[in-house]
Amino acid sequence: MLLLAFTTSAADKLTPEKVNTMIEALSRLDPAVVNGNERLKMVLGQILNATRGETRFVGLVKKFEVKGRESDLLDVAAKHPADPAGVQALVMVLGDEGQKAVTAILHGNDAKQAAAVAKALGNSNNQKVIPLLVPLVTETKIHNNVRQEAIKGLVNFEEGAKQILTLAKSGKLPQSAKFTASMALRTVRWVDIKKEGAKVLPLPFGKNAKPLPPISELVKRKGDVINGAKVFFRDTVTCAHCHKVADQGIDVGPALTEIGSKLPKEELYAAILDPSAGISFGYEAWLVTMKDGNVAFGIIESETPGEISVKGPTGVVTRHPKANVKGRMQQTVSLMPPGLHLTMNETELVDLIEYLASLKKQ
Repeated sequence: MLLLAFTTSAADKLTPEKVNTMIEALSRLDPAVVNGNERLKMVLGQILNATRGETRFVGLVKKFEVKGRESDLLDVAAKHPADPAGVQALVMVLGDEGQKAVTAILHGNDAKQAAAVAKALGNSNNQKVIPLLVPLVTETKIHNNVRQEAIKGLVNFEEGAKQILTLAKSGKLPQSAKFTASMALRTVRWVDIKKEGAKVLPLPFGKNAKPLPPISELVKRKGDVINGAKVFFRDTVTCAHCHKVADQGIDVGPALTEIGSKLPKEELYAAILDPSAGISFGYEAWLVTMKDGNVAFGIIESETPGEISVKGPTGVVTRHPKANVKGRMQQTVSLMPPGLHLTMNETELVDLIEYLASLKKQ
């Protein structure tokens, strides 16, 4: 067998080209054949050692049901927290023993790794992560970056958002976490939680709360394109969290590179003030319910006879076997959160629309 000719005494002797060839050959074999042959298992081990930290490592471990690689899977999750493979790696280690390893990292001394793992947990579309993330919100000795990722991850789940709200009401939410929690709760899709969060955690900066003029008046105003671009990419406004302009931003909703050629100003205002009024085809939000009680919320990016892929609000794609899917329901609300205009003043809103209107096909 060709694969057996590649066996070496140490994985570091494998060249990248040889590793690619070995993976291609191995992928054609049935897992039972590989696991039933000691020499093939040795080859698989060499390939895994050579691909540590890479996203393709996860697929190999999953396909061949390799045990004892939890630390390596966590390494992939930490290095690629927003990649589907990184999320999958984390899901694969969420058993009892795996949770112990994850908890050790989250509360360990490597804050960068802990923050990355917390981010991957929040992206996982798996409710098992809630008990892992909640303690991070109030842990006094933890790095604030880890706390922020925990909060951002928790609001992807209704129960997680409720827990943040409960902590805020009880006065247990650290002062350093209040701004992050306030902004995070403003983006959730549960109206009651959003309203309550706005009351309990008002934004520390003020905007003019007077009613906006009618759209028919706003479209007559000339805005500042340069300032509008700054507003678009401002973290608190969150436009770039879901949309791309050229190569900037995150690919969740429709790309806006040429939006000025597609929509007049009236419709641009309407899209921001009432995003659920008109949802682009192919970008409808779905709630996919699993037989084990988990849910995945987002855009159905792709589907095969055996698997459904859901792109969540953070842009991360999670894949779910159809055998575990109980049902799905299209949502009437847009994936784009309402109330974005409340994150800017009236002048900034006009500037933002002017910028979007300037994005035209060249």
